[in-house]
Amino acid sequence: MNGDEYRAVLRRLTALDATAAAHRAEAVAWHEGRVAAADDAVRAADDAVREAAGAVRAAQRDLEEVDARAAGLWSDFVHRVGPAAERFGRTVPQPAVPRQRGELTTDDYLREVAAKIAYTPPARPLTGATTTVFAMFGVVGGLLGVAAHQLLRWAGTAAGGDWAAGLPVVALIALVLSPVVAVFAAKRVADRRGAELNAAAITTVLVSGLVTAGLLVAALGGG
Repeated sequence: MNGDEYRAVLRRLTALDATAAAHRAEAVAWHEGRVAAADDAVRAADDAVREAAGAVRAAQRDLEEVDARAAGLWSDFVHRVGPAAERFGRTVPQPAVPRQRGELTTDDYLREVAAKIAYTPPARPLTGATTTVFAMFGVVGGLLGVAAHQLLRWAGTAAGGDWAAGLPVVALIALVLSPVVAVFAAKRVADRRGAELNAAAITTVLVSGLVTAGLLVAALGGG
């Protein structure tokens, strides 16, 4: 190998070494870039996981809040409706997806339910049949009052002594209060039927009760 050939070989080796060095540098740069990209992807994934975990916790808190509000609304509904609510179950019914209406949120649906539960329909006006029912309450109250009156007077007479003086007073009080007790009974019935127990209805119960009691006491010949 002469000198020219030797120099040519050296030039080729030098060129190959430079090419290899460039390839090595490119490979190192590519590797570092891939490592950096992988690190960025891992950090982004970690951030996404933390964000998702936070969203899950927030959703769980929202769910618990909605469940608590729903339980409170159900309790109010059962309190207002009474045993009739048991046809929907003894506990809060399972949640269902409501019919979607625009952009309504959970709060909107809960407020709507609360408004429906809080709504009190206007009392129905008194009819002739209702007035008759109230009058019958007064009559029954008067009958019970007379029965209690006669029983207490008999017990006082039979016992003698202080009882003979005290029980007739108690009997008179029971006789007078019996129409008042009938008013409370009529009020419960009126509430269940959605009727209004106004002053006229109360007067009907009291007058019918007092008249019944007075007539019976007069007929029995004792006061």
